[in-house]
Amino acid sequence: MDIVAVAVLGFFALGYLVLGGSDIGTGMVLPLLARDSRERRLVVTAIAPFFLGNEVWLVATVGVLAGAFPALESALLHEYFAPFVVLLVGWVVRDTGLWLRGRVDGHRWRASCDTAIVAGSWAVALSWGVIFTDVLVGSSAGPIGALVVAALFGAHGLAFASVRLTGPPRDRVRRLAGPVGEGPLLALTSAGLVVLGLFVGLRLAPASLVADHATLAFLLPPLVLATPVLLAPQAWVWWTFRHRVVKPAYL
Repeated sequence: MDIVAVAVLGFFALGYLVLGGSDIGTGMVLPLLARDSRERRLVVTAIAPFFLGNEVWLVATVGVLAGAFPALESALLHEYFAPFVVLLVGWVVRDTGLWLRGRVDGHRWRASCDTAIVAGSWAVALSWGVIFTDVLVGSSAGPIGALVVAALFGAHGLAFASVRLTGPPRDRVRRLAGPVGEGPLLALTSAGLVVLGLFVGLRLAPASLVADHATLAFLLPPLVLATPVLLAPQAWVWWTFRHRVVKPAYL
């Protein structure tokens, strides 16, 4: 039962890093990819169908953490309360920019929303960087480690954008990515985030902080049964929007 709980936690956490990291990273590098309002809207369209579904993975991770690993959740919130607050604020700011960008047809409005998307994405990435770095090597390497983790998110965003975009934004991604290639680059950055998540997980040792068996017996069966229901619509969305973006959407 303990192994199942750890496996479920790892599944959702790593899924969030890879999937959620794609739209976080794309938001971070928006100024590098787009030169005008139309191009920025094209980049936003690349992540528009996915970002809400990607956030479900984080919500699921927090839910599993709270239910199956309450001691670990309490320790993390106590130790990293400030970074989590910044992360939450950045998350809200970024999503606000994404949701409201297309609601008003004005240059200043769209520019403000674009700024919110970029700033919020950086806030989320740097917050994770601070937390992950402290877990792995301690607070002494905080600023450098946070930038390294943020750079990994940004590279993952570039890789994701390279397989979604067309036209000049895609050309800029290819120049930034170099000779690696679009598919291999996305696989490489995805693997980097997975390895990072695994090292953080090993350091936290959740198996030693698992809830009692009665709690797990109550929580895990419905969670395992509900997971396919959660994954099916997301798989449908990814399949439906698997093609490259050729024109802006409503965002």
